[in-house]
Amino acid sequence: MLKDIASTLRPAFMMTALFALLLGLVYPLVLTGIGQALFPAQANGSLIRSGDRVIGSSLIGQAFTSDRYFHGRLSAAGKGYDPTASSGSNLGPASAALADRVRTDLATLRTSPDSPVPADLVTTSASGLDPHISPEAALFQAARVATARKLSLAEVAAQVAAHTQQPLFGVFGEPVINVLELNLALDSLPASGASSKR
Repeated sequence: MLKDIASTLRPAFMMTALFALLLGLVYPLVLTGIGQALFPAQANGSLIRSGDRVIGSSLIGQAFTSDRYFHGRLSAAGKGYDPTASSGSNLGPASAALADRVRTDLATLRTSPDSPVPADLVTTSASGLDPHISPEAALFQAARVATARKLSLAEVAAQVAAHTQQPLFGVFGEPVINVLELNLALDSLPASGASSKR
C-alpha cells in the first residue's frame, strides 16, 4: 500500500518541483535577461539622471510647487507620489470632501472667470503617480512659468509643444506631457537660470 501511495505521489512531487524551477526561477531569469538586453532603461525603472544623480523616473510624478515649474496632477498616494502607497483618493462623485477640495483648487487656479481650469489640474489619477498632464493643463500654466523664469510666453509654449507626446499610433490615448521632462528642459534653457527649488 505504501508503495502504491509513493508511486502515486512521486509524479505530483516531480511536477511540482519541475514547475517551481521553470516558473519560479528559469522564466523570471529569462524575462529579466530579455528586458535588460532589449529595454534596459525601462527594465531599470525609466530613471532620469542629472550627471550621476537620479532625480526621478519618467513613470512616477513629482510634486512641483515653485512658480518656475509646471505642476503635475494632484496625488492621493501616501503624502503625494509615494510609489509604496499607490492609490486614488477613493472619493466618489457625491463626496462632499471631494467637492470642497475641487472647489478650493478651482478658486486658487482660476485667474479669471473666462479661464476654464483643465480637469487634470484638480483631479487625481487612479494610481496617484501619474507623471503626465494634458497640453491644455500645461498651456494653462505657461504664463505663470514664463513670468517666473523671465522668458517669453512663446518660448515656454514652444517647449510645451516640443514635449507633447502624441497618442500611440495616433489613436490610442490622448496627447500628454511628462512634467518632469518638461521642467528639466526649461532648466536647460540658457536664460532660465535653473533653480534647485521645486
